[in-house]
Amino acid sequence: MTQGKKAIVLLSGGLDSSTLLALAIDQGYDCYTISFDYGQRHNAELTASTKIAELFGVNEHRVIKLSLSEFGGSALTDNSISVPETRSEGIPITYVPARNTIFLSYALAWSEVINAYHIFIGVNAVDYSGYPDCRPEYINAFQEMAKLATKAGVEGQAVEIHTPLINLSKTDIIRTGTRLGVDYSQTVSCYQADHQGYACGKCDSCFHRKEGFREAGIPDPTIYWD
Repeated sequence: MTQGKKAIVLLSGGLDSSTLLALAIDQGYDCYTISFDYGQRHNAELTASTKIAELFGVNEHRVIKLSLSEFGGSALTDNSISVPETRSEGIPITYVPARNTIFLSYALAWSEVINAYHIFIGVNAVDYSGYPDCRPEYINAFQEMAKLATKAGVEGQAVEIHTPLINLSKTDIIRTGTRLGVDYSQTVSCYQADHQGYACGKCDSCFHRKEGFREAGIPDPTIYWD
């Protein structure tokens, strides 16, 4: 039984994390959402995350301001690096160094404060297998670290990291979210969306989103530049 159990859900405002939130609520968790203003190219996804949190009526939504753009090294945090508009091989330049480790660490800190022993993160190893911090091995390692590094873990109440999307295709994610009532028109996935949230239609994220809706046989509500 999960009724009444608190969970922190990492909510970017994109397709995956919005589906993740719907799944956590459907499983009976009392959800608290956390988003990050980390110096990414646009804030449209943060606007979307606030809307999604409001639509689902979460207990509390927080936006944490970071500055990963100070380091750069990624097309998402460094304006001198262009977002690729062709399919990427290996670890793509849109990988943000240590991003999930930083995000999960913040979620872990908040979880201890509010006694939420469950954290949901929408990592996916199918469509985004190039990202090292989206792999099951990484999540398992962070889970073990959390047991050692927290008061809750030492006292026998370790936080559990949930990754229900990790082995799903984009098509399966979209079908799941549609079944749970996610309004995908409110989500933003594009790496270089404009201030209105309109998508480029060319980056990796747009490619996977387009293909997911096409293969699911569900109309894509995304507004693309072209």
